[in-house]
Amino acid sequence: MRSLAVLLFVIMTACGAVAAEPTGDRELDTLIWWMTGSFSSEAQSQEDTDFLHIVLHMVRIWSDRSDGVWFYVEQAVASAVDRPYRQRVYRLRRVGEDLFASSVYTFDDPLERAGAWREESPLADLSPSDLKPRIDCTIYLKQRPDGAFEGSTLGRLCSSELRGSTWASSEVVIGPGGLVSWDRGWDDKGVEKWGAEKGGYRFDRIGGAD
Repeated sequence: MRSLAVLLFVIMTACGAVAAEPTGDRELDTLIWWMTGSFSSEAQSQEDTDFLHIVLHMVRIWSDRSDGVWFYVEQAVASAVDRPYRQRVYRLRRVGEDLFASSVYTFDDPLERAGAWREESPLADLSPSDLKPRIDCTIYLKQRPDGAFEGSTLGRLCSSELRGSTWASSEVVIGPGGLVSWDRGWDDKGVEKWGAEKGGYRFDRIGGAD
């Protein structure tokens, strides 16, 4: 297990995808590797115009911390990459024998940090104490028999006030070539108020986050 973790680290470093020691947890290191990088829904948007061309960047931050694996996440429409519509911090950790949790946080004045994924040490001036947790919006993931990681938020626990919604759901599948992410908002009657209607956004890997 340790040798595989080291091999993953060598490959990730060569790709410029991460600059942190592997955790020694084979499944967790695989999930970290697959989450780290730059992704695009361009191919999907060309196949179906109901989907926008979105770019997504996820980079490791605070790699010296031992309380989880931290990511800075930035998402923007490709025609307005300087004004991302979503900027978050994720905290990834194993919480069970076959269960992983990705907790979600926000921070003040996010647009002032647009493009931070390009920096050598993104959000280096912040710490977890500067973050605001999105209570009950954690995504819980398990590894499928085919190797991909799949998960979602829990029930109606993740609150949302966007566009008349009262709660939100997030579903994700993460693999070596990218990920599928489906975020939606709902009202108390279970009527969808925002989010893609046909299915999740398919983000193809386009490179490391360097």
